[in-house]
Amino acid sequence: MKQIKKIKLKNFKKFRESEIVFHEEKNILIGDNEAGKSTILTAIELVLSGSKNKVESIGLENIFNTDIVKEFLDGEKKESDLPILHVEIFLNEQDNPDLSGKNNTDGTISDGLKLVCEPVEELGSEIREVLNQDESNFPFEYYSIKFSTFSGEAYSGYRKFLKYLSIDSSQINSEYATREYIRTVYESLAEQNKRIILRNEYRLQKKKFVEESLDQINKDVDKYQFSVKTGSKSSLENDLTITEDDIALENRGKGRQCFIKTEFALNRSGDGQNIDALLLEEPENHLSHTNMKRLINRISNSEAKQIFVATHNSLISTRLDLRNTILLNSNSASPISLESLPEDTAKFFMKAPDNNILEFILSSKVILVEGDAEYILMGALYESVTSRNLEEDDIHIISVGGTSFKRYLDLAKLLNIRVAVVRDNDGDYESNCSQNYNDYLSDNISIFYEEDNNKSTFEICFYDQNQVICDELFLPGRRKLTALEYMLKNKADCAFELLDKKADKLNSPNYLSRAIEWINE
Repeated sequence: MKQIKKIKLKNFKKFRESEIVFHEEKNILIGDNEAGKSTILTAIELVLSGSKNKVESIGLENIFNTDIVKEFLDGEKKESDLPILHVEIFLNEQDNPDLSGKNNTDGTISDGLKLVCEPVEELGSEIREVLNQDESNFPFEYYSIKFSTFSGEAYSGYRKFLKYLSIDSSQINSEYATREYIRTVYESLAEQNKRIILRNEYRLQKKKFVEESLDQINKDVDKYQFSVKTGSKSSLENDLTITEDDIALENRGKGRQCFIKTEFALNRSGDGQNIDALLLEEPENHLSHTNMKRLINRISNSEAKQIFVATHNSLISTRLDLRNTILLNSNSASPISLESLPEDTAKFFMKAPDNNILEFILSSKVILVEGDAEYILMGALYESVTSRNLEEDDIHIISVGGTSFKRYLDLAKLLNIRVAVVRDNDGDYESNCSQNYNDYLSDNISIFYEEDNNKSTFEICFYDQNQVICDELFLPGRRKLTALEYMLKNKADCAFELLDKKADKLNSPNYLSRAIEWINE
């Protein structure tokens, strides 16, 4: 079984130098925009393809790390200091001597493939001429693009050591992307010898059509003749399509195209069709919630050998098990694996109702609240304490059930997210708040609650600080219920009315003010 164990990147796009270890089956890449999710998939695809044309079509100026190029141009611009780009893919043991060797930056005997882009030594004089120019001009055109195995043997796209399939749902309406997808699937199903035979048969059938069918028209034409196109642009590979119910893939809607492409690839992987790596770029694009769940279930039950998914979707990351997640975000200089997340927490998020887990994971500061009322009013209360808004301070408010706090705190411990938990004491602050979270308290996690057991809920504490406003809004017309009793029976509705009519006049309960001050320390 062929697997990618890890990838090492140097001067490739946003990665100055990075190493990412992969899981054997599913790898879920999540992160902020521009965090590098797509970059990792691109790097894998380029190395596995062995295609110089793919690299050139992207452009060296677009795959080289911009910071390293700028530093070079701002420096002495010595030829010997020109940066080199490396992408190395380490494989599990393949029992293939062509793959095994020390031709890698680890310097260890391993199986693997690498892409290196470096200055061409024979063009040294031309490179120096470019570097001596007054304007900033990096000599991308004088770089070589080399693919080699760890044994030092060169390879190209004609020899693929791992078969892969890449599906980019963000490019679903691109004719070129669809054609490349169909070509890749076709090549994964038909060996080269078979493709040559089919190509020859297709050309002969075209010739036969011209000689037998078009001849009936051509015999009535004196000087000119009708024929059919030949050449690479009219080859079998370019004319192929995939159909569902006799409707071509490109004529389906975008959402259906996404689903068909992914399901078709998964079917091929599970039927022994030798797709070793499946690369999925934002498979959630264009899909309804129902089809998204179907697709996740299909991926989850897939027998595909190794799957790499780049996503912004909480449902995908949780349902496919958070322990398969590799996080790229601003809190860490290198990617973080969630493999060590407790099993029961990972299973909780797999089965829990739809949640905003990615918002939590990708945040640096979070206030967790217990209910809808706190969530609705938190922005206004934050401004009353700080005279700033949550967006300015990059603080996220997430509402979770009281029993779920610890699940989120397991993630906070692993990812070093600063988290303030704001919760009700439910009549016993010692048991429910103080002692209940002892194992989680740390420099980045703190719990905030009211220490007066008579003030057991947020509404009671809020009423205590805002009695005049609450009585004004909720007491008129009440015959049996007090304003507080009405608030306790209609928590979300009352919170919304307070926000709508008195947002700039609200006072924060003391324990909540402490949480706001702490999260900003």
